[in-house]
Amino acid sequence: MYLQRFCSVLLLSTLTFSLAKAQKPVKNTGSWPIIEKQMKPWTRWWWMGNAVDEQNLNLVLKKYADAGLGGVEITPIYGAKGFEKQYLKFLSPEWMNILHYTVDKANTLGLGVDMNTGTGWPFGGPQIKPENAATKLITQQYTLKAGEGLNETIKVKEAKQDFAQLQALTAYGTNGEVLDLFSKVQADGSLNWTPGSGSWDIYATFAGKTRQMVKRAAPGGEGFTLDHLDKDAVDVYLKRFSDAFGGKPQGIRSFFNDSYEVYGATWTLTFLQEFKKNRGYDLAAHIRELTGKDSTNKNIARLKSDYRETMDELLLHNFTQNWTNWAHRLHSVTKNQSHGSPGNLLDLYGAVDIPEAETFGSSYFPIPGLRRDAADIRNVDPDPVMCKFASSAAHTGGKKLASSETFTWLTEHFKTSFSQCKPEAEQLFLAGINHIFYHGTSYSPTNVTWPGWLFYASVEMNPNNSLWPHVKGLNNYIARCQSILQSGKPDNELLIYWPIYDVWNKAKGLDMPLKVHDVDEWLHPTAFYKLSKELSKSGYSFDFASDRLLNQSTVNHAQISTSATAAPYQVLIVPQCEMMRPETLDQIIKLASNGAKIIFQALPQDVPGLSNLEARRTQLKATLAKLIFTGGADGIKQFKIGTGLVLLADDVQKALNSIGINRETLTDTGLQFIRRKTDTGKYYYLVNHTAKDIDTGLSLNEDGQVLIMDPQSSEVGVAAVRDKKVRVQLKSGESLFLKVEQNGTAKAPWVYLNKAGSSINLNQAWNLNFTEGGPELPADQHLTKLVSWTTLADPKLQAFSGTGIYTSSFNLDSKTAKEYVLNLNQVDESARVWINGQEVGILWSIPFQARIGKYLKAGNNTVKIEVVNLMANHIRDMDIKKIPWRNYHEINFVNINYKDFDASGWNVMPSGLIGPVSITAFN
Repeated sequence: MYLQRFCSVLLLSTLTFSLAKAQKPVKNTGSWPIIEKQMKPWTRWWWMGNAVDEQNLNLVLKKYADAGLGGVEITPIYGAKGFEKQYLKFLSPEWMNILHYTVDKANTLGLGVDMNTGTGWPFGGPQIKPENAATKLITQQYTLKAGEGLNETIKVKEAKQDFAQLQALTAYGTNGEVLDLFSKVQADGSLNWTPGSGSWDIYATFAGKTRQMVKRAAPGGEGFTLDHLDKDAVDVYLKRFSDAFGGKPQGIRSFFNDSYEVYGATWTLTFLQEFKKNRGYDLAAHIRELTGKDSTNKNIARLKSDYRETMDELLLHNFTQNWTNWAHRLHSVTKNQSHGSPGNLLDLYGAVDIPEAETFGSSYFPIPGLRRDAADIRNVDPDPVMCKFASSAAHTGGKKLASSETFTWLTEHFKTSFSQCKPEAEQLFLAGINHIFYHGTSYSPTNVTWPGWLFYASVEMNPNNSLWPHVKGLNNYIARCQSILQSGKPDNELLIYWPIYDVWNKAKGLDMPLKVHDVDEWLHPTAFYKLSKELSKSGYSFDFASDRLLNQSTVNHAQISTSATAAPYQVLIVPQCEMMRPETLDQIIKLASNGAKIIFQALPQDVPGLSNLEARRTQLKATLAKLIFTGGADGIKQFKIGTGLVLLADDVQKALNSIGINRETLTDTGLQFIRRKTDTGKYYYLVNHTAKDIDTGLSLNEDGQVLIMDPQSSEVGVAAVRDKKVRVQLKSGESLFLKVEQNGTAKAPWVYLNKAGSSINLNQAWNLNFTEGGPELPADQHLTKLVSWTTLADPKLQAFSGTGIYTSSFNLDSKTAKEYVLNLNQVDESARVWINGQEVGILWSIPFQARIGKYLKAGNNTVKIEVVNLMANHIRDMDIKKIPWRNYHEINFVNINYKDFDASGWNVMPSGLIGPVSITAFN
């Protein structure tokens, strides 16, 4: 039986591996691609305490599949108190058995399974002994004068550093002398050296330990954080998994690594030798400058740039590529959140199979009626440019998927509506993300009372959420969008160089983790960021490129190819930057010589780092001297070389115009877009995040028949084109796809809502009855006017979270209009609509409207509207009554500000169908 199961898992995982790596064509059925599981939203799946069992796994996985999820990402964490006897030790035989059951069950339901290569975060655990744990640089200073001997042994003084190793001892004299005293240190730590003259500052360099433990670890996952910079340590870490797996594939599609949150890990045992090998000089001779007080000294900035580049290399080769190679041997792929790492994010994202971005907090969208509470706003909003680091790595590497951890701390607990989720997801799509992971879902057994087990930092995408009966509306929307956004290849014309050496060339600090929360320090002030924002707003599409990526790029038919499977780029843009490697500049000129078009916003001024500085400066200047530009119109200078062209222009958009690279003028309307190209044409994804409804003709840079595709309703139709402009109608908060094909064969026209005619206000009486929820089902209500059900007389309604069904009827004198639109106006928070017993669909987001003409009839019509509200009022009631519901180990449960959670002081959240409800005829 096991052999049979293993063979099936091996086959499955082999297929999974090949599909994840390949640019597999997406199958179409009619107008929409066939929905495959990777197109549906997936969710991070917390196994609290690993207290999972087959019976409950069977139940919850079916609920996930029925709700439209495509897969789960197992992340074991700390557990709930009182359930310790059900805990399974991570990677134990019992845990492995339950993993096998999970994979088998998920497969039968059409779900995929990913797995964190660890518990909690970051990577670490019991297999990581102090010698393999995250390492930091420790220095100690001593002073000796002529004739003095050191009267103490050279041993680390910091507490709990039993495993610290002395790696260098450097003496600095008053006249600039630098002496290596490491060989003078005896086995007992005494120094066998006495200065003959002068005064000397002596720096001892130790490799110490951060002593960081795995955060939010699950049972069996506790232990020190891994030294990600050391290959031997990474190998030791991964061996535990290989042993538990028996070296065989487990049916895991992808192994996952969360954002790099390895605090204070500034060193590794091999750092000095790697630095000398790669930078060409001895870092031990510069320890005083490296660890001294922050300075504006340019050479210290250069030294630290070299140090940071070495960190980058160690992390890339010893961890990221090493881990990915390990996963491939198990016929799985890797999914990595590289942000937060002290390295070049583009290369770190690019070294894995599925680069993953992250959204944290909420963005501001001027969509009328969209709630954004002041208490929910974090210090830094999600930034689409930051997300493009992950999608760029996918696009330039020819990888099919770019994922995102989505909705982390979108709002305070229990207050997140689907309406708030939608524009955040759309912003990710616009940034090139096409594989959304919810953050997230906690496994919760049926015998745990409501609200079940919950994770402290997530929106509650689980069956205990009162919104869950309507989650398929959101899930289906995302699936339709991703079915197209995973089709074909990205269609971005520009490649923008990211000047990482300008980022690294700072005298302040030591290592430089490039965090999502710190983008206002390392990203926002840069010319690179400002240019990216301007080009995006003006209607250009682009990806980012690193030095390493440019080094491997070639030119084919005057276009820049970054990999064999990636879509090519028409132009490389180099933003204004101070520092550039001579080798990178030479490669850029080589690309131009081979036929590429290059635009410099400004020429680089200097080389980074200290190594062989003057020789490299001479090399850079020699290359720059070959760029003999001639003047041109609009301040654009040009240099022709080989079959290509180099332009120098402060105004990059003017330079693009001069070489016929056209922007998409549709952004002038306020619409945002992203394009995908297929064998037959192109897709445009259009989103209206403005405050206004848009009804206009759009000029597109692609010709052909235009098919309008509505991912909300799945309706399609041929667009009206007049004077080469495509008419689109998008209300604030809506989105559409345009499918442009030169040989399109679609026939049915899109029905536009042209002239609004008469309206029917559904202001008659409504009956309201409650079918599901708690803490108690309220009594039926008869409403003469639609109001929040929390304002009604029944005291149970203020505490109620669940489902209410509104029923009524209305009269339609005659059915003569071309279309009729139902407008629910205010809904708290989602509605499912039936007209005359036929389901219209789930109206789960602003503007809560639907076309209903095909469901109406002349005469009397019935309407049923099922509404679900937030969990907030029920939680508030429990906290007011001090009913215990949160009782976890470790962090337990906190609010958005990481304080103890308490909803007892909340205001009651409006709930139900508030309206006014109307039906408008259109001709």
